[in-house]
Amino acid sequence: MTEPGMDSDAVYQEALGRVEQVFERARATDLPEPTAGILATVGTSGWPSARTVLLKQLDDAGAVFYTNRNSRKGQDLAENPRASLCFHFQPLYEQVEIRGVVAGISDREADRYWETRPRMSQIGGWASHQSEPLATRKELEARVAELEERFPERVPRPPHWSGYRIIPSSIELWSAGDGRLHERERYELRSEGWCHFLLNP
Repeated sequence: MTEPGMDSDAVYQEALGRVEQVFERARATDLPEPTAGILATVGTSGWPSARTVLLKQLDDAGAVFYTNRNSRKGQDLAENPRASLCFHFQPLYEQVEIRGVVAGISDREADRYWETRPRMSQIGGWASHQSEPLATRKELEARVAELEERFPERVPRPPHWSGYRIIPSSIELWSAGDGRLHERERYELRSEGWCHFLLNP
């Protein structure tokens, strides 16, 4: 429940701060990928799709992940720029969901992150025609070999590879409770601004 006198931005900042606290606790566990979350999208077909992505940035502007924009998720987001990103931290018995409108990030941001990726991950960003049918594994390996020869030193960022930012419209926090009486809280952006309230488990 929103505290009396809290303005909208303060409520939003509280939500982000609590999400960061969950991630800090997750990083202290033995989870191999504490930033791995399930991204759900729906294109014009009406069929939902879900896959795992890695959260690379979370700040006031939203939650950022990177991918091939020609992939199924990229096509879905071009048709319907809305998504949900859910993180389940089994060792903590906690969960976070971030839902909102999705926008592409700037070329500058994408270039900066691309330069931090290992070389083979950069080659893979060029080689994989993500989500398209693949005749044989050898076909992919041949593209990798050709690209290693084409880019013997620096690997530039492919034009089809970039990032997306989920601009939150709701943030939900879940923690397990005895007898499945879990604790659920939602921060939600409404016409009057951000508010905070409890949910039945």
